[in-house]
Amino acid sequence: ISEELRRAQEEWEAVEEIQSGLWGTLASATPLISFNEALQYFQTADLSECRKKVQATVRRQGLAALVHFLFGPPRLQLQLQGERELALAMAQCGFDDNERVHMRILQTIYKKLTRSRLGCPRYGAHWEELGFQGADPGTDLRGTGMLGLMQLLYFVMDAQMLPLAHEIFKLSQHETQACVVQAAITLVLLQNFPFCIMSVNITRIVIQALREECLSRECNRRQQVFAVLNDLYAAAFLQLYRLWKGQHKTIADSSFLLKELELSAKKKPKQLLKSLAAYMNRDPAADGLQRPSPVPGEEIDFTGVCDPQVELEGEARLV
Repeated sequence: ISEELRRAQEEWEAVEEIQSGLWGTLASATPLISFNEALQYFQTADLSECRKKVQATVRRQGLAALVHFLFGPPRLQLQLQGERELALAMAQCGFDDNERVHMRILQTIYKKLTRSRLGCPRYGAHWEELGFQGADPGTDLRGTGMLGLMQLLYFVMDAQMLPLAHEIFKLSQHETQACVVQAAITLVLLQNFPFCIMSVNITRIVIQALREECLSRECNRRQQVFAVLNDLYAAAFLQLYRLWKGQHKTIADSSFLLKELELSAKKKPKQLLKSLAAYMNRDPAADGLQRPSPVPGEEIDFTGVCDPQVELEGEARLV
């Protein structure tokens, strides 16, 4: 390489470092945003184009329609329809670099998960460390849109949920090992998984449960939609954590576990929500959970977890 070319490369690298540093400084100065503040933004934003893309409630025909009418959940009450439509519109809303609220949501998730006061560049390998597929988190929101980031924002900004979010993130980051001895051969199983991609898949399950009217009864009872969606998201993530950690699951098991979560969210959402309530109330007897240690950073251990016995069809996968 000629001396002139080498000098040009050094100058370009210096420019890149300065730009990265400036962006990091600007991102650090960006204030955190709460879930409610972000939700208020979407309530007033123009989502007309996103609403056009919303898929209607799943249509049933023939015997399936009759069974759903006779034994299925009730219809969502009229006063809650607007909240449901907003949630589905947000699921069609892509990430926009020009929207300051979108950027604040992304920076808040980064800071809360990493426990850092410093911000980070918009693009880079640091997002892969959080469990996105590449340097741009916006490309991983297919099927969930900004609702995928909003549910993750709720998870890290709710004071009661944050310890659970950190425990799950810790399991996803560290190469937790479980030894299985068979025929005198020890196999080492790594339990790490892409945290944010798993989160997006759980949000997709929640959206599908909403579209199929599986959550109408609970939404009508609580007279809320977003609160039910967020609780179901957290409950499904808790269930995933229980099975993954307690049964030494690996990424090879993710398809089955996601399918199991989807079935539970659609068929037994109340049971999942009760499990979350038991965890939040720190009642070990109600959900077979050991009481989490009050020591910061200490892992949550779970007991009494049985293998899922449901036979499933189709395929679920990490996107």
